[in-house]
Order: sequence, then structure tokens, then C-alpha cells
Amino acid sequence: VKRESIRDPEQALGVLKEDLIETLEVDTGRGQIWHSNGQRETLPKPAIILVVGVNGTGKTTSIGKLAHVYRSQGKKLVLAAADTFRAAAIDQLKEWGQRTGVDVVAHKQGADPGAVVFDALSAAESRGADVVIIDTAGRLHTKAHLMEELMKVNRIIQRKYPEAPHEVLLVLDATTGQNAMHQATYFTEAVGVTGVVLAKLDGTAKGGVIFSVCDQLQVPVRFVGTGERPQDLAPFEPREFVEALFAS
Repeated sequence: VKRESIRDPEQALGVLKEDLIETLEVDTGRGQIWHSNGQRETLPKPAIILVVGVNGTGKTTSIGKLAHVYRSQGKKLVLAAADTFRAAAIDQLKEWGQRTGVDVVAHKQGADPGAVVFDALSAAESRGADVVIIDTAGRLHTKAHLMEELMKVNRIIQRKYPEAPHEVLLVLDATTGQNAMHQATYFTEAVGVTGVVLAKLDGTAKGGVIFSVCDQLQVPVRFVGTGERPQDLAPFEPREFVEALFAS
């Protein structure tokens, strides 16, 4: 503000807001499904979205909401329940499949996640699916094992579709503050995150950590989750987000 010789508080606030908006408008073009103006006109078929994140961030719920978005666009989907470590995650994804009318490929708890992904891709091919969304484990306390598992899943996808996954979405809990930055760094290094879903962004959560994620990791926010209903997932709008921060 001093540098630009601005003395008027209103003008200074305006400059600050524009700087923050610019930070959030990062778009490296790494993903193949979304860009800064929304969804690309032509999608790969099937468009394969790998969803990663720590347990408890709202990952499976975000997948269900994303499935609802595509279902309402008339797309045919397959969901892969590759978080086989937790029976609850498998059941939750099946429940979302029923709610949204989407096929879910699942094995038993403890099954090989790679096998689930392989079967989901085969099912997508035979059913002519437009989009495949893959849920994954999020046990950060077993970092080495988790990274190995995610890399194996990636290899299985690429064996069938060398250009995939077309997006790697990281789900972050808006209420976790700086811890979310550590998670973002870890997953970006492990699997090359292409976009973020900011979950649990309601009246109490500000989600300010997203400035660090966009600035330091150059990863754009694609969606925000604002509630529990299938329709409570919206494309991220940097200007709206910044205005809301200052309004509160």
C-alpha cells in the first residue's frame, strides 16, 4: 500500500482485495477437465478423476456431490470405492451412489485398491461411462504405505489410459487451518494434485489457508462444499470468496 502511495482506506482495501483475488486465480492448466472459466468444452472419455485427502475431510461426501453435478448434466458415471481400508467409506460411497443414481464398483473391506480401480475402469468401458471418480484411502499416519498405494493406483489407471488421471482433486477441510497446508504439500508431491475441493465451508469456517495453497503450491481451488445435500457443491469463485471474507 505504501509502495503505491495509497492513503485512502477504501482504496487500500480495494487494492488488497484485488491482490488476494489474483492469488486465488492461479491456473497452471495441469488438469484436463476444468480451467479457470469452468469445465472444458470437450472432455476425455471416460474422464477419470482421482480424489485424494485425509480421512474426515469430507472426501467421500465431496465425491457424492460431484457425482450429482455430472448426473444432472446427463453424464453416465462409475464411482470406484478404492478406500478399502474403511468399511464405512465403502458403505458411504454406495449410499451416495443410490442417492444420485450412479453405479459404484466396490470390493470387500481390506481388498486391493488397485483391483477395485481396475474393475471400475473395465466397468466404465463396458457401460460407456463418461466419468469415473475414484475414492482413495487417506491414512496420513502411514505415509510411506499410502504414497505407495496411490502410486500403484496411478499406474493401473495409466496402463489403461496413459493420459489419465485427467484430474487429481484434493479435498481439504476448511476448518483445519494450517494443517491443510501440510496435507496439500504432501499430496501434491505424492500424486501431482491438479485442483482442490474446499469442504465444510459454512458460516464458521473461513478457509483462509487456501491462499497459501494457491500461492505456494500453484494449485487452483475448483469447488467449495457448503453443506450436506447433493447440490451443496459449487464452482469456486475467487472474487465471491474474497468479498465474503471481508463481509464477515
